[in-house]
Amino acid sequence: MPRATGGRRITWAEVPAEVRASIEKLLAGEVVSATSQPGGFSEGVAARLRLADGRRAFVKAASALVAPGVARFHRREIEVSRRLPGEVPVPRLLDAYDDGTWVALVFEDIEGRLPAQPWQRDELDRVLAATTTLARVLTPSPIDPATPAPPRLGGWLALAGEGGAGRLASLSKWGSDHLDELIALEEGAASSLTGETLLHGDLYPFNILLTPERVLVIDWPHAWIGAPHCDVLTLLSSASLSGLHPQALSEEHPLTRDLSPEPVNVFLAVHAGFLLRLAANAGPGADRHLVDMATALGTASLHWLRQRL
Repeated sequence: MPRATGGRRITWAEVPAEVRASIEKLLAGEVVSATSQPGGFSEGVAARLRLADGRRAFVKAASALVAPGVARFHRREIEVSRRLPGEVPVPRLLDAYDDGTWVALVFEDIEGRLPAQPWQRDELDRVLAATTTLARVLTPSPIDPATPAPPRLGGWLALAGEGGAGRLASLSKWGSDHLDELIALEEGAASSLTGETLLHGDLYPFNILLTPERVLVIDWPHAWIGAPHCDVLTLLSSASLSGLHPQALSEEHPLTRDLSPEPVNVFLAVHAGFLLRLAANAGPGADRHLVDMATALGTASLHWLRQRL
């Protein structure tokens, strides 16, 4: 697994004073220390705060002028987080701030850590069990279908239309050689992705917190409504980067073991298509940590699909 932190984070001290003051007002306390946190790729702030009275909180914030995409994701995450049922294993959203430029989410602070990478099998088993719980609690979706964004899946057809086959070949020669097959899988994806489950949509190790008792799933801006197996397949495709065999794991998991081959193949194709199109189209100004991660995750999904085909 490549480094799971973007290279464009800013510190709490770099947030404008008036924005910091407004967040302190939401918290009803003065921030006396702020510690930036690793994990994830969003530009902006991701910091654990300690208040003068000893309370703690976690804040993530971004400027729409500097990082408009991230600010848009933050606004969407606010809407999703406010609607998640209490039994969903996530940090509780305490409050949110939006002045039209700066957008911030304030969560309860969790004394947790990211899963070890490479995966330790006992930790992966805990997370896989949590995906079953998530699917049960979030089916049917508790959120109006108009709230989440469309899934970030697919890209082969667009990549071919953009003349990206050559760029793709530098990332995956097999993908370039089998582009027509991948496009065909993508074109038939709709029926395999349809469902009533609210999915996280970005279920990778850097979006998971472990405590001794709990598995918590963080960062929900890419939530979408679809088939319950999609989050499991996302997670399992990344496990191959740790030398684990995703096929064997999928044959044991209750959300995937009874699936016919087609929906699994389709999801792996569209999952890889999104990631490798992102990597293939990355310009010189792109965050290289993000590009490296997209390449690793996309080629891992494609490698699993290649084995299955």
